[in-house]
Amino acid sequence: MSATPKTSRKQQILECLALMLQTSPGQRITTAKLAAEVGVSEAALYRHFPSKARMFEGLIEFIEESIFSRINLILTDHKEAIVRCHHITHVLLIFAERNPGMCRILTGDALMGENERLRIRVHQFFEKLESQYKQVLRERKLREGKGFTINEQALANILVSFSEGKISQYVRSGFTKKPSEDFSEQWLFLLADK
Repeated sequence: MSATPKTSRKQQILECLALMLQTSPGQRITTAKLAAEVGVSEAALYRHFPSKARMFEGLIEFIEESIFSRINLILTDHKEAIVRCHHITHVLLIFAERNPGMCRILTGDALMGENERLRIRVHQFFEKLESQYKQVLRERKLREGKGFTINEQALANILVSFSEGKISQYVRSGFTKKPSEDFSEQWLFLLADK
């Protein structure tokens, strides 16, 4: 029974950190500021997380689980490569739009001056996303008997770069230029005649 309050406090800490990342763009989040926002002492924060890096890792895990669990559903529900890629990209952009604080992590903005392993972990997230696109694109030849006018690796990289660019724009705009803005029209251009 005592695990429930710890779990909810841990979740509360992560939610406060994500909110502070959203409402304090460009500012470094200190454990003192976070503790004040949560309404606990710094020592209480460290009872739930051994370091600030572990707090950021908790948010990165949330991003990974949210995106890749949805990708798995997309792969189950859709068979055409272009449709799969469209939905994967759209899910990522909508997730970013609904979680502005997380965007600062994905762009690395919030990780400046933090542990290097956090930036590596975000890099790995995008590498895994690119591999997922590449796999979907390669399967097109087998499933649909069609190829692309560009190799699958290059096209997967374009899709990740497009998504990263939209997320970066969102952060730079102070969360006013939504990542999904103009997505439908841009998608038609990106994969026209593919």
